[in-house]
Amino acid sequence: MLKATKIRIYPTTEQAAFLNRQFGAVRFCYNTGLRIISHRYQRHGQSLSAKHDIKKLLPVAKTSRKYGWLKEADSMALQQTCLNLDHAFQRFFDPKQKAGYPRFKSKRGKQSSYHCVGVKAGDDWIKVPKLGPIRARMHRKVEGRLKSITLTRTASGKHYASLLFDTEQAAPEPIQSVEGNKVIGLDMGLSHLAIDSNGRKIANPRFLKRAQQNLKRKQQALSRTKKGSANRAKARLLVAKAHERVANARHDFQHKLSRQIVDDNQAVIVETLKVGNMMKNARLAKHIGDASWYGLITKLDDKAREQGKYLVKIDPWFASSKTCHVCHHKRDAMPLNVRSWECPACHTQHDRDINAALNIKHQGIIQLKAEGLSVSAHGGLRKSGTSPAAA
Repeated sequence: MLKATKIRIYPTTEQAAFLNRQFGAVRFCYNTGLRIISHRYQRHGQSLSAKHDIKKLLPVAKTSRKYGWLKEADSMALQQTCLNLDHAFQRFFDPKQKAGYPRFKSKRGKQSSYHCVGVKAGDDWIKVPKLGPIRARMHRKVEGRLKSITLTRTASGKHYASLLFDTEQAAPEPIQSVEGNKVIGLDMGLSHLAIDSNGRKIANPRFLKRAQQNLKRKQQALSRTKKGSANRAKARLLVAKAHERVANARHDFQHKLSRQIVDDNQAVIVETLKVGNMMKNARLAKHIGDASWYGLITKLDDKAREQGKYLVKIDPWFASSKTCHVCHHKRDAMPLNVRSWECPACHTQHDRDINAALNIKHQGIIQLKAEGLSVSAHGGLRKSGTSPAAA
């Protein structure tokens, strides 16, 4: 089983300068490969492979006078860049993923490089090729064999390292019998981030809205500076740090919430959301992006796999809000402003979100049973026999 941990590193001035050159070489290989592939197809109609054709050009470029500076960078990091470009084209041609055409990487923003040979890690340091030990803060110890290190530099100038370990342990076997009271359905929303089938509503923290005034003030200060000036670089750094604090707060909240949900249940049922289509709504796009439903579902999936539990995604066209979970009567339409309604068939009063979460849970249980799993209706195995009746 593979496990990764992300740590903060503190390179010296010389080490930071080398890492900047390393990131520049990786970015140059990616952009040059993308330019060659696009130019060859537009001019000659020929398709080149980044994995084979572009990768073969790296030794030739290192021996030339113009690109000899590529020798300073780690060769494995440059080769991995060609593989990343090939994966980007594979996602573009895959109709299921619906990814866009690969874009050129900018020198501004997040930078990264991958290292898998000659990497080491200690209690307070890490080692990558062609560079001395870098001081690091190992806040979490992971047992196993170190496979790779991915170095990153954020837009705010901070350096991080993602360490991938092979724990040399078998992945946990998936649970074969799921208790009914350990299955939970989640309905995503904006007023409340998540509503579970037990009736619990988790408020939406709205991290972006909280920091809106601070971001507005710093972005206005950035727009007043002159392009290319030192003051603009300082103002851009302040904006990047403000956005980074918002992202870190969101990730921390989602990690804690997903850990609590996965630890308390054996199966989590969620709905498949078409976030790309929902983001086309100009009035709700910013709030949907701030909620980050996809990020929460991804964290739930990772933590469930780690413990051998299940994350089930139901059909996106399943009418969870319009269907009564008692008699399964389905209404024709239900606008977003309707938060509670009464079933015309069984006259049950429903809360829109809790009713949707219950329907999601029932649909997920059906899907689990269809996959051959045993789902107990009352939360556990019952012993057969008779019980004394009351007089």
